[in-house]
Amino acid sequence: MRLQLQKRRQSRRTPKWIARGGRVYYDAIWSWLERLRVAGMSEAVRAALENSVEGLAEGAPKSDAGFLWDFWYPAMRSEEIYGKNLAKAMLLEVPLVLGRTSEGKAFAMRDACPHRGIPLSYGHFDGKNLQCSYHGWEFDACSGRCVEIPSLTSHDKLKVERINAAHYPCEECDGYVWVYMSAPGTRMPEKLPSAPELEKFSSRFKITRLECELPSHIDHGIIGLMDPAHGPFVHQSWFWRSKTSIHEKAKQFEPIPNGFRMSPHQPSANSAPYKLLAKMTGETVTTTIDFVLPNIRTEIDRSGKLWFSSRATVTPVRRDLCRIDFVAAWNLPFPVSIFRIFAKIFLRQDQETMIRQSEGLRHNPRLMLIDDADRPAKWYFTLKQNLIESRRSGLPMEHPMDGPVTLHWRS
Repeated sequence: MRLQLQKRRQSRRTPKWIARGGRVYYDAIWSWLERLRVAGMSEAVRAALENSVEGLAEGAPKSDAGFLWDFWYPAMRSEEIYGKNLAKAMLLEVPLVLGRTSEGKAFAMRDACPHRGIPLSYGHFDGKNLQCSYHGWEFDACSGRCVEIPSLTSHDKLKVERINAAHYPCEECDGYVWVYMSAPGTRMPEKLPSAPELEKFSSRFKITRLECELPSHIDHGIIGLMDPAHGPFVHQSWFWRSKTSIHEKAKQFEPIPNGFRMSPHQPSANSAPYKLLAKMTGETVTTTIDFVLPNIRTEIDRSGKLWFSSRATVTPVRRDLCRIDFVAAWNLPFPVSIFRIFAKIFLRQDQETMIRQSEGLRHNPRLMLIDDADRPAKWYFTLKQNLIESRRSGLPMEHPMDGPVTLHWRS
């Protein structure tokens, strides 16, 4: 009887993000957990759930994973696919096989043969077609179209060209292979936007790339990325900030399509790199920071003729694992090796913090967001929800910001 009552209660609830008394309750998570408890999950699933840092049920429906589809995501570095070698990646819990044709074009296919499901990454690639290692079915790498099934005879009526392995559009820029992840079961749009490209302001510049994995759901990775208040605590160092440097700040934000912008401003006076840049040029330093769905944070710093441009993407690998891909370009007189030393320290600090946070999230605590320091996180959740609703209804997406707003916090 208790189980039946729980099922009835659960069926009347709609998973959503809700705010009450300053708290944001992860209603969807509790909904998933209750659903699994009622169904009576196996010990293996229970173990997987307990190890999930987000507390999201491994047995929950795939549509509940909290991913945003129909966007470009970076799958791997361009240098990782070369010759006739095949590489494996996972985006949004979709296994992919990537390679490069003899003409140098990158391709991405779902890493599963449509015949028996064996990963195509075990197969043979001749520079044009990918042959499955199980029964020798061959697929055109750039379209996924089947071109040969060796077991067929002249008596078979099967039209080979009507068989397709799942294929995803690819583009390369800034040294990354980007893959357009369309929603499962949907048709690919006829015209796709271009993959994101880092903005640069001169023909000569230095560039570097770094990455790290975070044991968390993408939502935690993103709100951690945009969080303005953790710097003096997570990134304490002689070259950046300390607890004693905390002071009140006021920044203006403005709405942009699918995101929001911290309007051009003079960066924090308690950050040594910005001070150094101002001394080098003798001019004011201006910083502009954007966040755009699904996962992109960009920062542009300029002072006179010198500039620094960076992009960080938080890419969902699984619902309990995401990856930060960081790329930066600049014309400052700093060698790449020196910059990488400091950038690695930053990423490692964020990574260690997220690992520690995962210990607490493992126990499914109720969380809260506050104003004003957490307002960007609230905007992110609302943007995400409104985009999903817009796609469902076909109506224009509603932006959570009516216009420019000034936020205040201490950091």
